[in-house]
Amino acid sequence: MPQPTTRARETGHPGYSETLPRSGESAAGARRLVRIALTAWGLDTLVDDAALVVSELVANAVRHSRRKSIRMMVERTAPRTVRVAVADFSRTMPEPRTPKPDDEDGRGLLLVTSLARTWGTDERRWGKVVWVELEERG
Repeated sequence: MPQPTTRARETGHPGYSETLPRSGESAAGARRLVRIALTAWGLDTLVDDAALVVSELVANAVRHSRRKSIRMMVERTAPRTVRVAVADFSRTMPEPRTPKPDDEDGRGLLLVTSLARTWGTDERRWGKVVWVELEERG
């Protein structure tokens, strides 16, 4: 099994990234990386929201991607703003749904929308990157 790697960037926006197996267990590794980065940056108030968001993004990437790995990134784009992103090798774009009360899934992007300052998808030749910006309030 491939081992995840984590590297801090030396230039540009401060950020961390990790390649994870396309597996449900990868959400735990993604949450760990988000917690480490946000704590290092003193953005502890964003940890819980970022952990929820990255769990949803990883779950969607695991469900839709066709390769054996996904890539997650967390960047500090401004003093009180972070961008959490997950890249996968699928061209299927995320679409918010309106689930029925008895549906067991379909609420993930609604949760992301409620927590995010903004979110979006960047198409790539090889797939896509779904990103979410979270901003510390106050």
